Amino acid sequence: MSEIAVVAISVAKPGYEDRLREALEGIVGPTRKEQGALQYDLHRDVQELRRFVFVERWESQEALAAHAKSAHIRAYKEAVADWVEHSEVRVVSKIV
Repeated sequence: MSEIAVVAISVAKPGYEDRLREALEGIVGPTRKEQGALQYDLHRDVQELRRFVFVERWESQEALAAHAKSAHIRAYKEAVADWVEHSEVRVVSKIV
C-alpha cells in the first residue's frame, strides 16, 4: 500500500462561487472521516476567487477509489453539475 496525493481543482461559473463553496465545505467533514483519508483540505485561489483547490492525501489508490464512489461525493457531483465551469483532478505520488 503506498500513499498518494491528489490536487483537485473546481472553477465555479460566474455567480455560483458561494454555492460551490458551500457544497465543497459540506463534503470536507464526511470525507475526513473516510477510511484511508490522511488529509483533505479545501483552499481558495487568492487571485481567482472562482477557483477552489483540494489538497488531499490518501493511504492508497483503493482508498481514493472508495472515496470517489461514496454517497456524499456522488450527491455533491450531482448537485454542482450546473455550477462548475471546469474541474480537474491530478493524482500524484511523492518523490522526496
